[in-house]
Formats: sequence, structure tokens, C-alpha cells
Amino acid sequence: MTTSTYTVAGMTCGHCVSAVTGELGGLPGVEQVKVDLDSGVVTVTSQGPLDAAAVAAAVDEAGYRMVA
Repeated sequence: MTTSTYTVAGMTCGHCVSAVTGELGGLPGVEQVKVDLDSGVVTVTSQGPLDAAAVAAAVDEAGYRMVA
């Protein structure tokens, strides 16, 4: 298992958390997604390393953006 953390900007409510969780959870190999709304930190547990571009695209699809 691989655990990765990302910072996502623009999330302000439970709907935001749900949207990001749903998009990231749909990526191949993702087992679990945890979002800390206050800090914007998203922790993803997956079967192996995730493609950074795929993660960024999923966050973008949810309507938010990754922070470097």
C-alpha cells in the first residue's frame, strides 16, 4: 500500500469533500481517501503509486485545484 498526501485549494464544505473524495476514489487502485477540510490536505491510500497528472485531473474534475 502507498499513502500520498496532496493539498487541495478551494474546498469549503461537506459537498466539496464529497466531490473530491468521489473523483479521487474513482482512480484505479485507490483504496481510501481522507480529506481534512480545515487544512485542505487530502490523504490517499492506494495499491501503488498514483500518477500525479491523474490525481490533478481528478481534483480539477471535482472543481478544485492542487496546490504545489
